[in-house]
Amino acid sequence: MKRLAVLTSGGDASGMNCAIRSVVRTAIGAGLKVSGVMRGYRGLYENDFLELNSRSVSGIINKGGTILRTIRFPEFKNPDIQRMCLKNLKENGVDALVVIGGDGSSRGAFSFHKNFGFPVCVIPASIDNDVYGTDSTIGFDTAVNTALEAIDRIRDTATSHERIFVVEVMGREHGFLAIEVAIAAGAEIVLIPERPFTIEQIIEKLKKDRQLGKVSSLIVLAEGAGRAHELAKQINEKVSNAEARYSVLGYIQRGGVPTYQTRCLATMFGNQAVKGLLEGLDCFMVGIQGNSLVGVPLETVVSNNKRISEEKLKIVEEMAV
Repeated sequence: MKRLAVLTSGGDASGMNCAIRSVVRTAIGAGLKVSGVMRGYRGLYENDFLELNSRSVSGIINKGGTILRTIRFPEFKNPDIQRMCLKNLKENGVDALVVIGGDGSSRGAFSFHKNFGFPVCVIPASIDNDVYGTDSTIGFDTAVNTALEAIDRIRDTATSHERIFVVEVMGREHGFLAIEVAIAAGAEIVLIPERPFTIEQIIEKLKKDRQLGKVSSLIVLAEGAGRAHELAKQINEKVSNAEARYSVLGYIQRGGVPTYQTRCLATMFGNQAVKGLLEGLDCFMVGIQGNSLVGVPLETVVSNNKRISEEKLKIVEEMAV
């Protein structure tokens, strides 16, 4: 192996730059050359490559976003599109591809390898932490801390005005982010896509809180489970003397300075990705399980769904007394 390429794909996650830096410097230290691919799989198709060296990645370890940019490119599913990507990789002398992204990016990488046998490694980066085979993804810890900082401020207002606050966080299909935020913020209720609920259940819980003497309540809502403004409206209509308000955190959860944990995880993932490719692995994801870095076959990653923790859901309920 003489050259590898690295790209970032899908939604951005804080810490992607840390991973890029780690991949580049580990590869250069091993005597390899590195090409960066701009704008993910689309740049692979459009032959948008650039040379990366140690200086190219200086000063980016503390930067959110990705210097390689990212754009969603669903057309990559097409084998003809992939064939052109393979042609571009070969013309640029690339022997292996490192993909930094989430669940959809992993599926794209696996499909590419399955169709053409090209060596690929995925570094899991997602604020949703929904990638199977790893306890944590790059950007998740930063997103949780960003949401938590905002919610702590909202809690001050909720308590001062004796209000019910519905805070909508990201998570279209999964509630991993919402659960962690709910535990850390001391929320009374967490609502996630994996656990259907009725407005009657919410009202009953809020009324019980009032009977227990609570002057304010915090509800953390994953976006895939509902809409904050609709839930707040229903609460105001159904709970007498209720003063429900809502806040949608939105894209502030994606960006920002990566936390210590995110930086370390991204650096370790990038380092292990290059080492795995040099050792002959050709279709895998770098992950962390417990305290150990692992190489997980991509087929295993894309064939399974990560499950939420019932124990953590129970903790939210047990703390809300």
